[in-house]
Amino acid sequence: MRTQDKTQVKRMTDREHQMDPEAMKEMLEAFSEKIPTILNGLTNAIYGKDASAKFGAAVADFYKTLKESGMTDEQAFRLTEQYMSSLNIGGMIANAVGKGHKGED
Repeated sequence: MRTQDKTQVKRMTDREHQMDPEAMKEMLEAFSEKIPTILNGLTNAIYGKDASAKFGAAVADFYKTLKESGMTDEQAFRLTEQYMSSLNIGGMIANAVGKGHKGED
């Protein structure tokens, strides 16, 4: 294929992959309206009053069960810390996102 033909094909291909600026503007406006609502809902589900109360009750019940089974305070405390970490969805997300970006510096 001649160089001129290759250049024309490349230009046509580039045009096919370009997004219409008006369409991109509409898409970004839609995202800017929806994303804050989604993030607020997620934050409320993870850290809201009801979720926090359930989390605290689950942790307390877990600790109480460990103590009733005969574990020392230290053993029950350590296992409860691990249990809390496994239930902390926000922390798991933050860790996953943080690990994904460590090598990008």
